[in-house]
Amino acid sequence: MTSLLRLCVFVILALLAFAANSVLCRLALNDGLIDPAQFTTWRLLSGTVTLVLLSAFQCLKHQHNDLKIAWLEGSWLSAFALFIYALGFSYAYVTLSTGMGALILFGAVQLTLILFAVWAGQKLVWLEWLGLAIAFAGFVYLVLPTLSSPSLLGFILMTLAGVAWGLYTWRGKISAKPLFATTSNFVRTIPMLLIALLVIYLNTEQSQIAQPEGIILAVTSGAIMSGLGYAIWYAVLPYLSASMAAVLQLLVPIIATIGGVFFANESITLHLIIATLSVLGGVLLVIIARKRTSKNA
Repeated sequence: MTSLLRLCVFVILALLAFAANSVLCRLALNDGLIDPAQFTTWRLLSGTVTLVLLSAFQCLKHQHNDLKIAWLEGSWLSAFALFIYALGFSYAYVTLSTGMGALILFGAVQLTLILFAVWAGQKLVWLEWLGLAIAFAGFVYLVLPTLSSPSLLGFILMTLAGVAWGLYTWRGKISAKPLFATTSNFVRTIPMLLIALLVIYLNTEQSQIAQPEGIILAVTSGAIMSGLGYAIWYAVLPYLSASMAAVLQLLVPIIATIGGVFFANESITLHLIIATLSVLGGVLLVIIARKRTSKNA
């Protein structure tokens, strides 16, 4: 297999893993197989186990066993962002469809990264401002019909998850060893998870008993789609330009929507199509304008 073909395969696998997280979470919650808190728990725990094993293998491969290096690559701020993303993601999918949830998530991620770039001192040209306006209009159009329904809460939670993942991604750019950083951050979410579970269940009259199918879906989401998926994605990132990586991630909501149709029996509405074209088109316009500006600089 040529290096280019291998890169394409790994990129496709990573994007499928990102989209599968949405489908698996929606399947588990929509069928009442598990509650959001337990889904998050199993997802983070299984993802942690997978990443620790991958990091240990990496240490053995390079003939050193100092896992302290892996721990120091992470940070508590990044771990907190990862935790907020995972928890908001699970609770948002109680009321959101697969495609809508993925659209809100990755739209919020890209807009957050753009705003971080502006905060860091990058100037936006008029075409980028136009793209931001179109994307924001798409978000408004997406949520307008649900302002009086529980989906508004899902929209807010998924937006929060997207902002948190955007922060996590932004901080991940400064890491020279992304696999070790991801592993360390997953491990650091465990105490946060325990505190959150204590608070949630102390304020819940009767906790739901997770079904085996729900646990399997959550573990698959954590161990394979998150653990392996993130490892693959961070492995290919050095070979992709920032703009190409951003454009590729815009495919995830589309893949997730298709997955929702096939696996969760969801329908594609005209409202979702228009919102998707607006949000993703606006973000794509910003990315194209930014690439053009960097070439002319």
